[in-house]
Amino acid sequence: MSPGARDVLRATLSLLAILVLAIAALAPRQASAFETAAEQAFLIDAATGTVLFAKNADVLMVPASMAKIMTVETIAEELRQGRLSQDDVFTVSENAWRTGGAPSGGSTMFAEVGSTIALPDLLRGIIVQSGNDAAIAAAEGIAGSEEGFARMMTQHAREIGLAQSVWRNATGYHDPEQVTTARELAKLTLHLMERSPEIYAIFGEESFAWNGITQRNRNDLLTMNIGADGVKTGFLTESGYGLVGSAVRDGQRLVVVVNGLATARARADEARKLLDWGFRAFDRRRLFEAGETVGEAQVYGGETPWVALAAAEPIEILVPRGDDQRLSARIVYRGPLMPPVEAGTRVGVLRVMRGDTLALETPLETAASVGRGPVSRRAVDGLWELGAGAIRRAIFGDPDTAEDAPAGAS
Repeated sequence: MSPGARDVLRATLSLLAILVLAIAALAPRQASAFETAAEQAFLIDAATGTVLFAKNADVLMVPASMAKIMTVETIAEELRQGRLSQDDVFTVSENAWRTGGAPSGGSTMFAEVGSTIALPDLLRGIIVQSGNDAAIAAAEGIAGSEEGFARMMTQHAREIGLAQSVWRNATGYHDPEQVTTARELAKLTLHLMERSPEIYAIFGEESFAWNGITQRNRNDLLTMNIGADGVKTGFLTESGYGLVGSAVRDGQRLVVVVNGLATARARADEARKLLDWGFRAFDRRRLFEAGETVGEAQVYGGETPWVALAAAEPIEILVPRGDDQRLSARIVYRGPLMPPVEAGTRVGVLRVMRGDTLALETPLETAASVGRGPVSRRAVDGLWELGAGAIRRAIFGDPDTAEDAPAGAS
């Protein structure tokens, strides 16, 4: 794309852009190149954030023991904030033993009632052995009760951008209100990897012994020689068999989520198939350099009517080899912006679609500062916004002030 053509694309937040988006919503959808038996599935490239595959990725589902990833992340956050130490010791209450220990008949660390466990061992009981007793003991030791800890889990989920997930316990035992999505489980996993790599490394341990009993990690991906180093399995009658997995090959990391499968073998096979396909079927493409203008946002009453938007890091995406699906990109922000606008302010996102799949969403920030303009400028901008708002409401029936602008990507 020539510089002149790119400038035309990002020159205005026009009525044409709004109409194109409305028409695109009605266009026929192209089928994905990959199929899976999983009811919910999601595959993402960790480095670029490219979504490689999504099936019912935003549909609420029962997480089963995959909920323990959120349990571990909440513990990790307590460690980051200095409210918890690796030297801390936890006592196994009768409730933890009876509800999640040997008498429960579920996955357990086989911790004895009244015994004490240091946090590093307790984490391995939760992660490697999927011990419900370990999860309850941690929850009670941190928050006083499992219910209180579950509230902490949900609050922290919101803090890291998980908008739909609701947690009611630390174990993954069925609760009709405990739900998440495949996309949010992947986002949670990536967050834990980035913020607490030393804790994430425990998910790759193949076995752990406690109280004289050695248990193997239930994640079959770890023994498949595919570069897997995590993450967590789950099963309930209400959810079917599920798995969050991650693998690294040639420096590339992928995270996969599958759920709703009929057997433990099926969840491992489907996760492996998705990972194998993801590693071999995509090429990397750079769309924008760091700091390069991606598009522009309108500034209401500013000394200039537009401000350039850019990304702090290079914007890259993985594209399918031999696939003719066209990439389309748009900028979404809450606008128009109100001056003064400081340079480096995060104001929106670039969304790149591959067919009907949201393949990439990356934050954008202002590339320059914009001060307040004269009264005449504010009057002209007020008339423009009045007309544009009326057209938005007529097309979408929504008074929302979210703006869409074309991006300079081809």
